[in-house]
Order: sequence, then C-alpha cells, then structure tokens
Amino acid sequence: MHNHHHHHQNGSLERRAQASNGDIATNGSNGVVGASNSITRLLGNPRIDHMPDNYEDLPLDFNPLVFTSLERHLPSHILNLSRDLKAHYMSNILLRYLPHSERIRMQKQKEYRQNIILNYPPLHKEMYTMLSENFFAPSFLRAIKENTEAGFRSILAEPSRGIYTFEIFQPHFCEMLVSEVDHFERWVHETKFRIMRPNTMNQYGAVLDDFGLESMLDKLMNDFIRPIARVFFSEIGGSTLDSHHGFAVEYGTNRDVELGFHVDDAEVTLNICLGTQFSGGELFFRGVRCDEHVNTETQSGEIFDYPHVPGQAVLHSGRHRHGARPTISGNRINLILWCRSSAFREIKKYQREFPSWCGECKRKKKERERIAVSATKAELLKRELKSAS
Repeated sequence: MHNHHHHHQNGSLERRAQASNGDIATNGSNGVVGASNSITRLLGNPRIDHMPDNYEDLPLDFNPLVFTSLERHLPSHILNLSRDLKAHYMSNILLRYLPHSERIRMQKQKEYRQNIILNYPPLHKEMYTMLSENFFAPSFLRAIKENTEAGFRSILAEPSRGIYTFEIFQPHFCEMLVSEVDHFERWVHETKFRIMRPNTMNQYGAVLDDFGLESMLDKLMNDFIRPIARVFFSEIGGSTLDSHHGFAVEYGTNRDVELGFHVDDAEVTLNICLGTQFSGGELFFRGVRCDEHVNTETQSGEIFDYPHVPGQAVLHSGRHRHGARPTISGNRINLILWCRSSAFREIKKYQREFPSWCGECKRKKKERERIAVSATKAELLKRELKSAS
C-alpha cells in the first residue's frame, strides 16, 4: 500500500520527497510548441470590455480564476460557445503545459476520486454542497463578515509568534464531520476499497477531497481562511492561496500514536481539533524554516507546545516545524487543510534567502549586520587614533 507510486499520486509528500518529483518538469514539456500550431491561437491582448463567466461551480482540474482570466484571450468563435465548451477548450490548452508525468498523475487521481464518489453513500449530504453559517462559531462569523485586522485580532490568540488559535466550528458541526469520517472509514473497511492515506506520515485518516468534500473545503479556504491568511501570512503567499489538500487524521488507541517532527507541503496550514475525549497529543512547534535551513537548530524563542481544544483551530505557516506528542488515552480526530499558493511557489524559486520569514535566514542576516557594524566601528576608531597621533 505504501509504495512510492501511491505517494506521488497523492501529491502530499514530505518536502524532500516532493522536490525530487518536481525535477521531471524540465524535460517533460516537449512537443508543446508543435502542438499549438494546429489549434487557433489565443489573443495576445485580453479583451478588456469582455465580462468572463464564473467557473467556480464546475469540476475543473485548475483554479477557476485561471479560466476567468484566460477567457478574455479566447478567439471570437470560441467566445460565444457555452461555458462548458469554453472550459473544455481552455483545459486542453492548460494541460499541454504540464509535464506528461503530472498529467498522468492528475488523470489517475480524477479516476480514483470519481470511483469513490460514484460508490460512497454520504451520511450528511448537506455538508457536501454548502458551508452553512450555523456550522461556524458566531464570533468567528462576525470577524469574517467585518473583515478587518482589528476584527480578526479580537477573536485570535497568538500564543507564540506566527501561531494563531481561534474558535471556528460549532460543536454540532465537529460531530457531523467526525461521524462522516467514521462512516467513510467503515465503508472502506466493509467494501475493502483501497484508499490512499493522507500523507507519508499517517497510516490512519482519510483525504476528505477524495470522497466528495473538495468543493466544501475550497469554500472554507477561499471565503473563511484566505481573508485571515491575507492579513497574517501575506509574506508567504497568504493572499494568493489557490489550492488545498484536506484530510482528517486520527490518533489514539489502534490509530496513529504520534507524529514526528516535520514541515507541511503547504504555505499555510489550518489544523482543527474535531474532538472526542483524549489526553496528550500536544502539538510542538520549533520555528519557521526555508528548505535550506529545515534541519538547523531551534532558537530559544521558537519553542512552543500547544494542547488541542475541540472546536478550536490553529493556523500556522506550513514551513513551521512541528510534530504531535503521543496521545495517551482516548481518540483525537483533527481536520487539516493544507493551503497552497502557486504564485508564491513560483516566486520562491528565484529567491536565495528569506529573512522575512525563515528564522535561520533572519539570524544569519542579523549576524552579518552585527559583523559589519563592528567592522565599521573598528575602522572609525582606527582613523580617530591615527588623526589623534
């Protein structure tokens, strides 16, 4: 089950493993140029006056906003077609820019998901189509509607730098999610359906996107998490979050016991304790690090332990090194939403250091400045002594 192939297909590997997958892109893009000649070219300049369709409710392989902006470049004979046909046409263009291996991975994932969704009978149908306001804690809803930094700060605690905690879901919604995950797990067990686990580190739990909750989680990210991330995580892509990986993890008796020290394949991570009775299982945090410094020492101000509270969310940078201590008794289920920004990942490739968010880059920069200052002081002192003599 845990062979290499499944993990790639899952798209949720640890950083180091992920990086090796990305290398294929360089030589996999052959044949793109030749192919584009056979189809009508897109317009070089967008039609400013054209009002594009909204693609948010279609089951697409790409971010709906990409379709909205690309539509302004469509040739006129395509522009007047139905929305579905336009989406199909644009999808084909976008797919040609992906390396072959990535296209196969996407196709496999799509088939895998459709196969589950066709067969799995959901327990709470209402959860799949929409996020009702009564799922959320009233204080959280008020802050989202107000959409100001002051409003968010009034509901958030920041127990340690860059780690935010807040009340998010009503207890009845937490229970609903837990029962849905249990129902899914039972269905998997009874039908002997082969499912992929959430990531390389958890043997238990389920990818919520795989059994139909993708659009619900997309709404959760876009309408409820991105407004907060835009304020508190803007320097790491918080305002451009455009895709996610959502899963539930289960800890406790006959489940995963603890989780080793790691970083997430995410710009921003939302971790919500859905509850049930448990003791232990604290999250421990040890500082934010870029890829290059992921294994460097922890500085004294970076050590922080967080005990989970049912219904409460933790929002942190995906690059914040963390792990979970053993769950001593009972069972704990958490909903985890890895939020990603393709724009940030693209920009990051061209940067050498990240003193604005990596603790080690910041420390090194400070050290260089300190050395420069003392060198300048020494130089001035030398000149003073010289002129005095």
